[in-house]
Amino acid sequence: MLSLFPDGFEEVERDGSVELVAYTDAAGEEQLWHVFGGARSTDVEDGWEDRWRSFHQPVDVGRLWIGPPWEERSADGLPVVIDPGRAFGTGAHPTTQLCLQLLQDIEPASLLDVGCGSGVLAIAGALLGFVPVRAVDVEQAAVDATRANARANGVEIVVELVARDAVLPAAAVVVANISLAAVASLPARIDAHTLVTSGYLESDQLTLEGWLRSERVVDAGWAADVYERI
Repeated sequence: MLSLFPDGFEEVERDGSVELVAYTDAAGEEQLWHVFGGARSTDVEDGWEDRWRSFHQPVDVGRLWIGPPWEERSADGLPVVIDPGRAFGTGAHPTTQLCLQLLQDIEPASLLDVGCGSGVLAIAGALLGFVPVRAVDVEQAAVDATRANARANGVEIVVELVARDAVLPAAAVVVANISLAAVASLPARIDAHTLVTSGYLESDQLTLEGWLRSERVVDAGWAADVYERI
């Protein structure tokens, strides 16, 4: 399916099995027959190509409004506009919202976003008054997305592609919404006073040598923590 439809297809659970669905034309249907020996076709309503937008709804997190560019921005919240088609991280996931919540309680200073994805945390940090703000990721798509989203939000962020085990730029505050294992490796790679971490479950308990956990927030089984250097 990936070779036939590199732009994507849909997985639909149906009667205990998984059905693979491609939105295509007669030529694409003929390809399916040749490869799989059969296919079922159904006409779809006009506008199907834009219905995915309904899955990306804006959210309010404290003083921040996070949403896609086609949604009307909140009159009260500080807007963080993120294109969900570019890279991981739109503000919808609990770990992102928990990090955004914690950042609003920290005195603004220099900020480093590790594993920036779409750039939502770095952009929010810049809008909250953190300066300078840097963002790093191991994926070029994430670097490109963060730069584009930063421009769209009118904020200045230095964005860099880094190796997975690289020593990272110094900052007073580091935020990292990544995996548990990646968070565990951070102490040897960062020079910071405060560390905000997430990307793992509430049941995960992490001890970082040289750091003291000062706060934990949870939502829907996920957790985020604030660590202070000892």
